[in-house]
Amino acid sequence: MKRFLQQLLGAAALACLAQAAVAAPTYVGVKVCTKCHDVHGESWATTSHAKAFDSLKANTKAEEKKKAKLDPAKDYTKDKDCVGCHSTGFGKAGGYALGKDPGGPEKLGSVGCEACHGPGSDYREEHGTAEKKLLRSQQSTPRKLLVGKGQNFDYEKACATCHLNFQGSPLKGAKAPFTPFTPAVDAKYKFEFDKAVRTKALHEHYKLKGSFEGEPIPKVRAEFQKTAKDIPE
Repeated sequence: MKRFLQQLLGAAALACLAQAAVAAPTYVGVKVCTKCHDVHGESWATTSHAKAFDSLKANTKAEEKKKAKLDPAKDYTKDKDCVGCHSTGFGKAGGYALGKDPGGPEKLGSVGCEACHGPGSDYREEHGTAEKKLLRSQQSTPRKLLVGKGQNFDYEKACATCHLNFQGSPLKGAKAPFTPFTPAVDAKYKFEFDKAVRTKALHEHYKLKGSFEGEPIPKVRAEFQKTAKDIPE
């Protein structure tokens, strides 16, 4: 009887793990996101985040690499210790994989939408549903629904994962592989979220339609919406 119960519990645990694996949201890529968020994509394409993968190529950013004691002539595009912070979703379901075309159908060879907003396979459908609901009944959808579907609203944490991931970092979760581009190498690598989030490193901000309401609301939301542009018709 004891053995039977152990087998039963083991089977139940495996079933739960399998269900969790199936349910986990996956990365879909910039080209999927920009089917609707096209104006955001256009402005993002001009940023350094959009070109992050290119800086791993040989003979690019030569001076910066020399300062960080890297070989400027080396191609780092297949270096697993570097690719993670120069692509989207590396090592995760649907994310970028070594050897994949960085500018392929998903365009995951860049620091794209989902690097900040989280893997979009599940929550992207909720955006469309919420917009239709708003048009139909003038009712907003609770934003917490998006969190349950994998959308991230803690942008500071998302940025810190790479920008503060160095030895001696104030980030508690810093772990190898560490970035060699630290404030000790050059002061320009000192990362302060409140300053960085207000630079041209991000896409333009556009006025929200009110499809969602309630927490969580990023602390910069109200400020950015004051100067946000109207989405072209």
